[in-house]
Amino acid sequence: MNSDLHISSLDLTEKRIHRILDPDHPLCREDVIWMLEFIKKKVADEDPAILDLSQPRLMQNFHFFAEAAMSLIHRRHYYDQEADRLRDWLREAAYGLY
Repeated sequence: MNSDLHISSLDLTEKRIHRILDPDHPLCREDVIWMLEFIKKKVADEDPAILDLSQPRLMQNFHFFAEAAMSLIHRRHYYDQEADRLRDWLREAAYGLY
């Protein structure tokens, strides 16, 4: 039963990530925060997926994480082009983690 709950939780997480990264989904501040929290937790938990990433790739992930976080700090609303750029930064920041 516990493994079923874990699989279900993974499915929900993956569905939410795909929805956030979908260009047809209107990106909101809560989505960005959720995605940044997801990435932060993966790093804090030392997820094994991180070990598969090269140091240059990890640096890229961090760079895009920082871009997304700074964007969140400086903007209150996202327009189409900005939302697309932010979505790309989130995708790159989470590379290899889901």
